[in-house]
Amino acid sequence: MSRLLVRGGRVVHPDFSQDADVLVEGGVVRALGPDLRAPAGTRVLDAAGKLVLPGGIDPHTHLQLPFMGTCSADDFLRGTQAALAGGTTTIIDFAIPPKGGSLLEAFHTWRRWADPKVCCDYSLHVAVTWWSEQVKEEMAILAQEKGVNSFKMFMAYKDLFMVRDPELYAAFSQCKEIGAIAQVHAENGDLIAEGAKKMLALGITGPEGHELCRPEAAEVEATFRAIALASAVSCPLYVVHVMSKSAARVIADARRDGKVVYGEPIAASLGTDGTHYWHEDWCHAAHHVMSPPLRPDPSTPGFLMNLLANDDLSTTATDHCTFNTCQKALGKDDFTKIPNGVNGVEDRMSVIWEKGVHSGKMDENRFVAVTSTNAAKIFNLYPRKGRIAVGADADIVIWDPNATRTISAKTHHQAVNFNIFEGMVCHGVPLVTISRGKVVYEAGALNVTPGHGKFIPRKPFAEYVYKRIQQRDQTCTPTPVERAPYRGEVISLRSREAPEDATAGTGTQAAS
Repeated sequence: MSRLLVRGGRVVHPDFSQDADVLVEGGVVRALGPDLRAPAGTRVLDAAGKLVLPGGIDPHTHLQLPFMGTCSADDFLRGTQAALAGGTTTIIDFAIPPKGGSLLEAFHTWRRWADPKVCCDYSLHVAVTWWSEQVKEEMAILAQEKGVNSFKMFMAYKDLFMVRDPELYAAFSQCKEIGAIAQVHAENGDLIAEGAKKMLALGITGPEGHELCRPEAAEVEATFRAIALASAVSCPLYVVHVMSKSAARVIADARRDGKVVYGEPIAASLGTDGTHYWHEDWCHAAHHVMSPPLRPDPSTPGFLMNLLANDDLSTTATDHCTFNTCQKALGKDDFTKIPNGVNGVEDRMSVIWEKGVHSGKMDENRFVAVTSTNAAKIFNLYPRKGRIAVGADADIVIWDPNATRTISAKTHHQAVNFNIFEGMVCHGVPLVTISRGKVVYEAGALNVTPGHGKFIPRKPFAEYVYKRIQQRDQTCTPTPVERAPYRGEVISLRSREAPEDATAGTGTQAAS
């Protein structure tokens, strides 16, 4: 039906909550307020005693990704179906060209893969895996003509995607010029490569070797370096998949120093830990392999959640990139060959509610901010998405904060045959998901066709990100000191030889 009335619920915004009805027509919110009248032909959804949330935005997925000799299990159909079942109505995936490849070609390839299949709205980041004038020009075209305002640089995956400091500096500079936000996978790729050799030489071939060769030091060093480089050119920075306490501290400190930087913990780093890499079952351990790895310190998830609750970290995502057991088995004799990636696109909202809201670390308003609104603002989807407001897209979730569900690979909608949150009981369950004004998930059943979702272009110079930067450019640009010119003597430098008396005297006097 084209017209819906969500009646009797408590509408949750990032800054306050209100008891209100929501009238939806033509795919957008038409009215918001108490005791709205339902025009003839309107379907009424009873939300009494429930919360009404803006649909979740997952700004970090890898659906249908060709990687490490195989392709991720969840394609754009299954992955977006799973997202809707979990209360997420928008994803932002990554188009990743090979080194030497065209960014524009990668963008069009991902559009060709996604457009016929997506069941929820989506957008695309584009990765910069090498540098040239062609890359610089294509970044500008993507920002100005294709609706891409975010570019990701890998500081890891040496000889595959990794870029070095001069390339990072150039990419950050171009992001600033075209009004994009720079993203980084922050790990020291050289340190990891040497660590992997060391582990294999010690006979450590199992999944524990993955964490051992990618220590927190590799993540924290790269995080600090990326922030320093981005700050040097006044480029806004978004650090994806923050996995460790030490890297999170670096981001928090930078924000307190006034840097325009955002940190993104993911469902995995907030909901579980890296002790699983030492599990005796190889398959269990391998299914947790991702990069950066989960950290074995069991206090890490709670620490990251505290920083997320208090705005030291800004958003939540999943880095959803799933591989079945037979795919993970490509690395059965060598952990460096295990395809990296875990699930989360269906589980994120419930995991964050359980570990964040139900635990008392954050309230319902902060939950909306970190699962929807902040990502919408950072990536310039707001106010079309990220808030229930008149004129906004009707992406809405009726949420039962008291209901529980037990996460399991046996019941999830994701294509992968393993779930890293297996057995976790979560408070907070999506009862109804509305995407583009259509009820697409209700009573545990999906009702959506491939292609229902649409590509959402994003304009550059997101105000939420660039307003501070543009003001600083106007008021904080260095200027030369005005002084009288120097008119004294200037010595002449002799090439290839020191002045005759440069060292005479001092040395001989000391010797005597």
